[in-house]
Amino acid sequence: MAHARTLTLVQWARGRDWRLALQHSCPHAALVWITRGQGIAIVEGVRRGLGVHNALVLPAGTIFAIEPGKTGFGLVCEIPRQAAAPMPDRPHLLRIRDVAGQNELTALFEAMHREQNEARPFMDEVLDALAAQMSVWLRRALIAQPEEPRVPAAERLVRAYAALVERHHAEGLGVADHARSLGVTPTHLTRTCRRLSGLSAAELLTQRSLHAARDLIETSTRPMAEIAASLGFGSAAYFSRFILHHTGRTPSQLRAAALARMPAKQAL
Repeated sequence: MAHARTLTLVQWARGRDWRLALQHSCPHAALVWITRGQGIAIVEGVRRGLGVHNALVLPAGTIFAIEPGKTGFGLVCEIPRQAAAPMPDRPHLLRIRDVAGQNELTALFEAMHREQNEARPFMDEVLDALAAQMSVWLRRALIAQPEEPRVPAAERLVRAYAALVERHHAEGLGVADHARSLGVTPTHLTRTCRRLSGLSAAELLTQRSLHAARDLIETSTRPMAEIAASLGFGSAAYFSRFILHHTGRTPSQLRAAALARMPAKQAL
């Protein structure tokens, strides 16, 4: 993706709940704008509530998961690294209370949506310009926010663990390996992760591996043994058991189902 674009949360997930609900990252910076309902986000291993008029800022490469809830609805603006729209280098969750600010951001999303639907000449330039305006809106909103308190030690630990999971999830490392790198015991790391995210350290790691695996299974034609090796699994058989245990289906069944959902012209 060379230019900014906007999508609904459902479109961002490509209609598949697991794409948002499992721990993963996005290669582009993203601004998520919640316009209806209540949900949950786990960003860098820390659980946060999501509600109406919340803006979630996700720098490229940030590990996160979103559960928007049954009635939740949100919009997403993806901003590639090369776009002239500076984004923060760490995540933020902003609760926008002033009506003017809410209306301004909603209007920018609506303008981007119109441009994409009409596909007129120079559309990409307009989308990038609107994304730059969003960047300005965001920086102003950050300035207006109260100064953030010092991050507690427990949160710093979980964030550091989440960063290690994101960086090394395809290398076959376990919780004990990451705990050793962080200078804590696996028990302490697990207890702290569960308190801040609602998930154990192992569950955070499993979710990240599962997301990566399902993405490769359902969007590529690579042999399953090759996918297993690329994600640090010791054998194709263990990889198949892992997928079956967590999804109720074999890798081949997941790929077949993905092909069946795909329009013929987009088939793998």
